[in-house]
Parts: sequence; structure tokens; C-alpha cells
Amino acid sequence: MIIASLAVVGLCLGSFVNAVVWSIHEQAKQSKTKKTDKKYARRLSIARGRSMCPDCKHELSAKDLMPLLSWLSLGGKCRYCCKPISIQYPLVELAMAGVFAMSYVWWPAELQGVQMAVFGLWLAILTGLMALLVYDLHWMLLPNRLIYPLSLLATLQAVIIVVTSTEPLLVITNTALATVVGGGIFYLLFQVSKGKWIGGGDVRLGWLLGLVVATPARAFLMIFLASLIGSLASLPLLISKRMNRTSTIPFGPFLIIATMLVQLFGTDILTWYQRTFMTFAG
Repeated sequence: MIIASLAVVGLCLGSFVNAVVWSIHEQAKQSKTKKTDKKYARRLSIARGRSMCPDCKHELSAKDLMPLLSWLSLGGKCRYCCKPISIQYPLVELAMAGVFAMSYVWWPAELQGVQMAVFGLWLAILTGLMALLVYDLHWMLLPNRLIYPLSLLATLQAVIIVVTSTEPLLVITNTALATVVGGGIFYLLFQVSKGKWIGGGDVRLGWLLGLVVATPARAFLMIFLASLIGSLASLPLLISKRMNRTSTIPFGPFLIIATMLVQLFGTDILTWYQRTFMTFAG
């Protein structure tokens, strides 16, 4: 029942992620225009606005907002203008349902006491990370409007872990080093390449994700997995010539996927690595 409930919550938050991503992008477009439509700007408000069709801008009713079911019942088309609704919408909803359920099943600690609060914050962070992933895939940008609130949530999570730890100084040191590793490497790459190899958004995301994974070893593992996943994803595109060596691809989604893996399986991966390779080397 808990897994099913989390999956349903994930579906609903996946719908929220889609709305947030589109609203933030539309607001960014509005801010660049000389004449701002104030009425339209109010409709785009995440807190006060209503969901609408991206094409005809018709406000959606409750029956249009049922995660996944609405898309299926409408045959993937808007009820009002009949234009196709991107497959992104149900895919994001399903992905959110999946990662919420997986987080519960494979959470690396017993979900009791303070771990319940840490887990709840992780789900909130996960929702924001999914929004960043979708936004970066679409427009190769990582908006501060998402990164800064997520940084506050990650800081709150870190504070809870420190306060309830039996070794708070060690936890603080590890978290600080993880943040330096997560953002520091990308900061150096950004400075050396003058922004050609990696963007400023990736640097800020690196700081954030280092704070989330909370130890330097896990931060290094996050970067390694992100690079590995990115290479594996790029290889078919290179072979099919859909991209070349000079093509630019967003790195944020790979970092976010790697962070999810590290958060759930990082301790087991590092333990396996130490037992397999450290023992062999010794």
C-alpha cells in the first residue's frame, strides 16, 4: 500500500513538474519582451496560476489534470484545440511514480524516526531535481529559480542529519568536502575553459548535489557515474551521426540521474569497490 501510495503521489507531482517547467520557461520568455502581458504573467504564476494548454492557453479543468489518465483518455491531444500533447507529460509522470516507489523500496536506512524526515525531504528534493532534468533537456539551462530553493531543502536535510548524528563534526566535514568536490571540479572546468566546456548552471548544480550526497567519496562516485552514463548515452548518437564530437549536450540530467543512484545505492557500490579492489590491491 505504501509503495502504491507513493507511486500515485509521484504521478501527481510529475504533473506538477511538467507545469512548473513550462511556467518557468514562459516566465523567462515574458521577462525578455519589452511589453509584458500582466494578465498572462499572473496566469503563469506557480502559486496562483492555473494549468493551461501550451498551445491554445485554455485553462484546464479538473478532468484534464488527472495524471496519465487524462493524456490517455484524450488520445494525447488537447481537449480544446486538438493539438498533440507532448509525450513528455506522461513520461515525466511515470518517471516520478517510479523514482518515488524505488526510493522507498531501496532507501539505504530503516525508515524510522529522523529517517522519515530525511526521506520526506529527499522526495521534495527529487521533485525539484526532476524539474531541473526536464528543463535542461529541453533548453540546456538550469534555472536558479529551481536550484536555489533546492539548495535550501538540501541544507535543511544536512542540518537534520548533523543535529541527530552521534558524530556531528565528522558529518559537517564530510558534507563540506562533498560540496567542494561536487561543485569545485566543475568550477575549475568552467574557469579553465572560460565557460566553453561547462556552464555556470552545472557548477551551481554540482554544489547542490554535493550537499545532497553528503560525503566526498559519494560525490566522486556521482561524477564518475554521470560521466559514464553520459558517455553511454552519447555513443549511439555518435555512431548514428546524429551528433559529432563538437556537439553540445546537457550534462545536468546525467548528474541528476547519478545522484539518484548514489543516494540509493552509493554505500553498497562503494563497499563493493573497497572489498573487490582494495582487497585485491592489498
